[in-house]
Amino acid sequence: MTALKLSNVCKSFGKVEVLKNIDLTVEEGEFVVFVGPSGCGKSTLLRVISGLEETTSGDIDIGGRSVNDVPPAKRGIAMVFQSYALYPHLTVRENMALALKQERKPKDEIAERVAEASRMLSLADYLDRRPSELSGGQRQRVAIGRAVVREPELFLFDEPLSNLDAALRMNTRLEIARLHRQLGASMIYVTHDQIEAMTLADKIVVLRDGRVEQVGSPMEIYNNPANRFVAEFIGSPSMNFVPATMLGGPEGQFVGIRPEYAQVNANGRLKGKVVHVENLGGDTNILVDIGDDLTFTSRMFGQYNAQVDQEIALDFDEGKCLIFDKDGQRI
Repeated sequence: MTALKLSNVCKSFGKVEVLKNIDLTVEEGEFVVFVGPSGCGKSTLLRVISGLEETTSGDIDIGGRSVNDVPPAKRGIAMVFQSYALYPHLTVRENMALALKQERKPKDEIAERVAEASRMLSLADYLDRRPSELSGGQRQRVAIGRAVVREPELFLFDEPLSNLDAALRMNTRLEIARLHRQLGASMIYVTHDQIEAMTLADKIVVLRDGRVEQVGSPMEIYNNPANRFVAEFIGSPSMNFVPATMLGGPEGQFVGIRPEYAQVNANGRLKGKVVHVENLGGDTNILVDIGDDLTFTSRMFGQYNAQVDQEIALDFDEGKCLIFDKDGQRI
């Protein structure tokens, strides 16, 4: 069964087109991540799906029914915000139960759902605390629990980890992935963080300027980007782009080379001077000036001793290179 179907969805604010002809299908149980740079329209698209923003045109189906004219509370969705949006005067238990009370669910059912969600999210020991007594990670888990108890058809996450530090982001990311496996629910997750996209998604939707650039699994997007924008955006460090003429190729073409496929080699075809070294412990990023105002990044596995201003040569695996035309399209 299809959890969500968007057909030719457009959204404008005055004369500014924010979403342009979005077509997308989310299958039941699928974890879909919207990713793209700031201003690409990903949060607006999520708000349109939720009903917090009206579409300018197009159709939205959730669970097989049109919801264009259905208010947010009746769309069968639950949304988790970046800001937690918890009521400070209510306990964890009360925050999680509030929506069910407003729906006039029986007390026994509310207690059972809250208990189950708190067990899933390791919140059972905090049910009588208020948000001010919790860490940022615990507050975000409460916000997720508030969504879980509603048993929605579709979960919507709007950059839920942005306010957390690196360690908490990783832990909460694992919690969300585990929750998805347990619930088997359909989830849409908005982020600008490609690591979150790559590690959480069954399917990634890459957006730019209000349009869908590519849809696919994380490895499909990484290994076979549709164009230069996707190739540059997905992957850290970003893909290198070398004019084909520097490698004996035709004018107007560019060779895309992932940093991990370019290694230090005394007989390498790309020569230059080291301008910066990032020692990350597990691997080393070497940034090399190869001429024509181009900085090329090589990602060496493990610890590699390179010095700034050192003359260096690099070579690469041709079988893993991608070719792009002058307009950024794959050839």
